[in-house]
Amino acid sequence: MVVSYQLRYSVCTLLILWLFVTANASTEKHELDSRFLKNEQLQSSNNSSMPERIEFDDEEWTHEHAVDNPDEIAATVDMAIRNSTERRKLGYFSCGTGNPIDDCWRCDSRWYLRRKRLADCAIGFGRNAIGGRDGRYYVVSDPGDDDAVNPKPGTLRHAVIQDRPLWIVFKRDMVITLKQELIMNSFKTIDGRGVNVHIANGACITIQFITNVIIHGINIHDCKPTGNAMVRSSPSHYGWRTMADGDAISIFGSSHIWIDHNSLSNCADGLIDAIMGSTAITISNNYFTHHNEVMLLGHSDSYTRDKVMQVTITYNHFGEGLIQRMPRCRHGYFHVVNNDYTHWVMYAIGGSANPTINSQGNRYLAPENTFAKEVTKRVDTSTAVWRGWNWRSEGDLLLNGAYFTPSGAGSGASYARASSLGAKSSSLVGTLTSNAGALRCRRGRLC
Repeated sequence: MVVSYQLRYSVCTLLILWLFVTANASTEKHELDSRFLKNEQLQSSNNSSMPERIEFDDEEWTHEHAVDNPDEIAATVDMAIRNSTERRKLGYFSCGTGNPIDDCWRCDSRWYLRRKRLADCAIGFGRNAIGGRDGRYYVVSDPGDDDAVNPKPGTLRHAVIQDRPLWIVFKRDMVITLKQELIMNSFKTIDGRGVNVHIANGACITIQFITNVIIHGINIHDCKPTGNAMVRSSPSHYGWRTMADGDAISIFGSSHIWIDHNSLSNCADGLIDAIMGSTAITISNNYFTHHNEVMLLGHSDSYTRDKVMQVTITYNHFGEGLIQRMPRCRHGYFHVVNNDYTHWVMYAIGGSANPTINSQGNRYLAPENTFAKEVTKRVDTSTAVWRGWNWRSEGDLLLNGAYFTPSGAGSGASYARASSLGAKSSSLVGTLTSNAGALRCRRGRLC
């Protein structure tokens, strides 16, 4: 009789505990869904003014959004990885591809109703870039760019200069030929999912002295030098712009930037350049093709403020027609992880001015040229100098005679500042990067 009573008491206790846990989980899920579904109706926006932008002074300028001490970012990496891993273990909309960015959102067939969930999927040093998550939607309906000083409402230029957060989407397929640089303002997302958007055959994107930008799902190519013209950068300010180089995306003195799932090729200068103290950047899932100097990270050997720079380069495909700079680094800390390098002519990764380069789990396929098998290049620097730089290859797959020349004493503190996510096996790189570039998403289907 005592045993039977104890058994009934244990069963009742377990039942009450199970009901409590289930109720809590249901409440948390309801709160999550409510948070993301609230205010999701697409709409354009009108905007007020912002203070005039401060001019750059090389002697006195400091970037208010830059990280003074890179340890501030590196110290939180382990926590971020753990939190991200635990969140994704829940299995919400997970395809199980192993690409943690894509598994976070791509298997939701109603992604177009929950676009802003993308902002929770960033990883690496740019993982805190929220873009326009906290603002309204802005629908670009007009591909024109007739006036860089007084842009027409409904155009991409009118959207990106506004002084409040905006999540920018596109009404239909379009090719946007910009007459002058597209100078963005802070807290903006350019989201090309669901349509086929090209920024091409003119000026391209400038991210200067701002913070929190996401660029996703855009084709950017054939960018040309422009300038010597007036260009508006906010509702209250426009100014004279000298000649721009013709980069696809130029990041200048900015932080918390995420560039994901874009296709970039054939521009006059670089495809992505980040200089002048820019930091907290993730460049992921992009497809780079047909270009010479692909990516420059760091302004010059003498510009020591770039020592704060931390950039994650992950799940990208460096494809046909590429020659060099994937990337070319200076001063800062660079985590190159799980990328697929299938083409280069001169070298893949280069640098000068003592950058820390942490190459993990990449696949490097060397060209047939016997004299171009080396992955790495120290630019205009003697062996006696670069021998102390911290460059390492860990778990990389080196094919067709490719070889990586390491250096440095393997400083733990240095590599901690150049570590931003857990590398996966290089044998998985083909799967991780198989959908690099702008995706062909359609409403009502998995993306």
